[in-house]
Amino acid sequence: MLTFDNQNIEFKQEYVPDIRKEVMGFANADGGTVYVGIRKDGVVLGVSDPDGVMLQIVNSLKDSLAPDIMPFVSVTTIELEEKTVIEIDVTTGTNRPYYLREKGLKPSGVYVRKGSSTQPMTEEGIREMILQNSGRSFEQCRSMNQELTFHTLQTEIQRRSIEIGASQMRTLKLIGEDGLYTNLALLLSDQCETTTKVALFQGKDKELFRDRKEFKGSILKQLEDVYQFIDLVNKTKATFTGLDRTDRRDYPEDAIRESLLNSMVHRDYSFSGSNLINVYEDRIEFVSLGGLVSGLELESIFLGVSQSRNPNLAAVFYRMRLIESYGTGIGKIERAYKTCPSQPEFETAKGVFRVTLPNRNEQPEMDVRVSDKADKDVSLNEQKSLILQYARGNGSVTRKEVEDLISAGTTKAFRLLKELCEDGKLEQKGSGKLSTYVAK
Repeated sequence: MLTFDNQNIEFKQEYVPDIRKEVMGFANADGGTVYVGIRKDGVVLGVSDPDGVMLQIVNSLKDSLAPDIMPFVSVTTIELEEKTVIEIDVTTGTNRPYYLREKGLKPSGVYVRKGSSTQPMTEEGIREMILQNSGRSFEQCRSMNQELTFHTLQTEIQRRSIEIGASQMRTLKLIGEDGLYTNLALLLSDQCETTTKVALFQGKDKELFRDRKEFKGSILKQLEDVYQFIDLVNKTKATFTGLDRTDRRDYPEDAIRESLLNSMVHRDYSFSGSNLINVYEDRIEFVSLGGLVSGLELESIFLGVSQSRNPNLAAVFYRMRLIESYGTGIGKIERAYKTCPSQPEFETAKGVFRVTLPNRNEQPEMDVRVSDKADKDVSLNEQKSLILQYARGNGSVTRKEVEDLISAGTTKAFRLLKELCEDGKLEQKGSGKLSTYVAK
């Protein structure tokens, strides 16, 4: 009599189809051995037709499990107590998680060995295993859902006269080397799990809701639907100079478009949260998960440096002419507010990036009244003078010191430093967080 079932050993009295789950469980964990012909209590019974049973086992594993698990499985016979027993030796697979083809990458189709039993994995566990074992970004990993449709994608590419068949889907990385849909395909599919939530608030804080809506479906559909929804609440204000009428919307369409694209293209989709857009009376906030890509500083994006977290998604958007080139979005947003006293704000914190667009009609135009423009110019000149004095007195100045010096945010501090450099009054030394600015 042998030992009982444990973390690395499973006994089966006879062949049953569920043996494939035990093999999968070992391959998804630390490996192990399944013995067919031994009772749960360790009593050796043997197998009457070992060749036939071995053929059943091999065919079952080949036909029902994916990806191919056979390189990590050895099926042989051994003699125990003068009886023939089948030994299925399983090593840890390198392309985990393995799953039942008919069930797919979901808890009912993925099993893992835990202790002396084989258990279904949770969705979160499956997602983590995919990321850990692929060594790739989220968009490159296998989608847990392989039953995808692409009605929105097909409509959009036909509208743009773009061809996208099976070979193009491989080229664009919607289909991986294993022939399965990637998470990029999931994002573009009608079954996309990520949503975008838009909230309209009365006033300048979150005390009173006016409306809220959650947008679902392909991120291409969300992109269009969210833009149209914001466009409905983007009011137009008319001003008159003599007999001439000038219409101006609360928010520049280009700034909304670029902010929305930025939140879609650059967010971290390995987080399960929604894209968030908050609309107040005086501003719109676009909040996306993931923050800046590791190694990229906020100063760098103002200089046009771009490092996409989702390069394959960006490539699809580029091919669909939704984006023109990498690293141009921030500049477009800033140019849309060139004549406005209040400027867009770009903020980053751990795991979050936020773009804030001010309502242009809540503030005076720079050139509407000479006195307003003069006051603004004096204020800016005073701030620049203060920065120069500090740099000369201390040998240099940093962006953080400028923020504290003039009580400004990161965006304004960087803009003033950039203007002083362009005017030839300061010179930038270093890059990123290590940047210092020296007076000339």
